[in-house]
Amino acid sequence: MRCFLLTLVALCQLQAKQPNIVIMLSDDLGYGELQHLNPERGKIPTPHLDAIARSGMTFTDAHSGSSVCTPTRYGLLTGRYAWRTRLQRGVLTGGESLIAEDRKTLADLLNEQGYDTAIIGKWHLGTLYDGKHLKGTAPLGATVSHGPIERGGFDFFRGFHHARQMDVWLEDQTVKEHIDPVEMLPRLTQAAVDYISSRREDSPPFFLYLPWNSPHSPVVPSPEWQGKSGINEHADFVMQTDHSHGQVIAALRNRGLLDNTLIIVTSDNGTSAKTANKKELESRGHFPSGPFRGAKSDIWDGGHRVPFLASWPGIIEAGSQSDSLICLTDCFATVADILDVPLSDATGEDSFSFFPQLKGDTPKTPREKVVHHSIAGHFAIRDERWKLIFCPGSGGWSAPNVASAINKGEPREQLYDMSADKEESANLASENPAIAAALRKEMERLIANGRSTPGPPQKNDVRVVLEKWKKN
Repeated sequence: MRCFLLTLVALCQLQAKQPNIVIMLSDDLGYGELQHLNPERGKIPTPHLDAIARSGMTFTDAHSGSSVCTPTRYGLLTGRYAWRTRLQRGVLTGGESLIAEDRKTLADLLNEQGYDTAIIGKWHLGTLYDGKHLKGTAPLGATVSHGPIERGGFDFFRGFHHARQMDVWLEDQTVKEHIDPVEMLPRLTQAAVDYISSRREDSPPFFLYLPWNSPHSPVVPSPEWQGKSGINEHADFVMQTDHSHGQVIAALRNRGLLDNTLIIVTSDNGTSAKTANKKELESRGHFPSGPFRGAKSDIWDGGHRVPFLASWPGIIEAGSQSDSLICLTDCFATVADILDVPLSDATGEDSFSFFPQLKGDTPKTPREKVVHHSIAGHFAIRDERWKLIFCPGSGGWSAPNVASAINKGEPREQLYDMSADKEESANLASENPAIAAALRKEMERLIANGRSTPGPPQKNDVRVVLEKWKKN
């Protein structure tokens, strides 16, 4: 009995040191959507997101692993760039998971440390229903494989696969209900609040991953939010998304969990110009990409520079800011660093810890370069100052796209000084050939080594083509 009590005391002490971790990932929420990040040209009220920013640290140079959905989610959960996998462009619509069976995820890592792990929201990393790849509505009662339980390493799942199946409510590994898509965001929010409220004093620490469905299309704000912004439906949906963040924070506070919870708030990519009606937003003074060029899908920063807020009372200084270059893949190594868990050579190959920045120990992360990837599979590489793009045009949907830029005879490389030209307006490639050559060499090394972090070379899953606009 005495041995049991000592073990129980040790477990309680360990749990007291381990923070709960909540990652809230919006879908298509651009850098400029938050008032806090875009005070002059952001016209959508975001009081709850702004409050989270004031409670902790704002990263101003944070990037999603891709300018579209699936690859960013892969990178967040594995600490590895998705362009090292079979997914060289676009997103998944279903089928076998992009996460290999033997690939360790963030949920796996935390399970090993005694955490309960839950995902409430959008998976979008592959699913099969009764062993089939279904593009439409899945039948009630169908068994879900290749989803968050089987491939994500999670204990608990409530949500859906991707936007075209937002009428299918999944619970763990079963299709439970068919719902109207307008119900999805309220359902996810309530499920998150219920999960937090269910935690007991003797519960293990938990990891709650909340990949929201909003403000991605279908743009379906609830009736009580329709017209609230006075701008358009997208703006209404952003306001509702902000409110959902606030409800999660309130649940943590009400349950007495806020002081021992690391909260990360970010987005999978920039705002969709089409579904948000970017032209209409800008005509009304709201610039969803902030000062940056482009939008979702693009290799320009509007495609992948995202809001990134981190709050953890007592650890992260309230109202602080970091200009460190980070990527969503870095969440993996950061969590491992917080828990003092070493990573194997074949785990988190593109993940650098920003825990020292959260503590205020150093102004810069160990990340010296970050690789950007567009919807069409085009690449760019960034260091603290320079950004080299390996294609002409936007690399995505914005004009000019790659084909039209080639037809216009535009340069095949773009080099921007991001310290002086956030708008990516002056291509300096021809004036700085040595800088462009050095960045190209580094990009080729990062591809060949199968990793960005120090360590023995790893293998990419497929051959990676650097310049996809060329006829290879």
